Amino acid sequence: MTEQQQNKERPATGGAVLRQRVTDAITEAAFAELAEAGYARMSMEAVARRAGVGKAALYRRWPSKQAMITELIRGKVTDTLPPTPATGALHTDLRELLTTFRSQLATPLLARIAAGLLAEASHDEALAEGIHTGVTAPRRAAARAILQGAIDRGELPDALDLDLGTDLLIAPLAFRVLVIQGSSDDEYLETLTNAIEAALRAAIR
Repeated sequence: MTEQQQNKERPATGGAVLRQRVTDAITEAAFAELAEAGYARMSMEAVARRAGVGKAALYRRWPSKQAMITELIRGKVTDTLPPTPATGALHTDLRELLTTFRSQLATPLLARIAAGLLAEASHDEALAEGIHTGVTAPRRAAARAILQGAIDRGELPDALDLDLGTDLLIAPLAFRVLVIQGSSDDEYLETLTNAIEAALRAAIR
């Protein structure tokens, strides 16, 4: 093997790689601290200490705790958000969407941080906006696209209240998983799919 070939096979090094490693360490530490302490009690200092870096490493990336958390959450959502289901039928689109939402809602980390973040967002306008932009809006857009596709195919009426319909696709499962921590097995998802499909046909403006 030539020296040039050996060099190509070596992992990249340098400042960019080091910065990414630091960012990864901070990300892991931030979510761990958020889960343990909650948003109100967590601090940039605690995150830096857990990540094994100086506070300057955090402040070079984000101006505040709120900016850090909202960007990290937005990144997690972007990384895990799949394409909007487009099976050609409302029932299967709904079922796929609910399956995806269940897998995301049921992650232990989300279960530990969701309630606290939502409570803080109720009196923190910047945090609320960050959660809306990074978490709520992408999910509502996916749900709305499914509804619009069903309207275009004639499966749902043109007069469907799209906002209410979107609520129906998202809220029941989120409440069950995050609030009452109830079962959301496949049988439940199938029943929920049937119930939402029926409710959508009555959700007329």
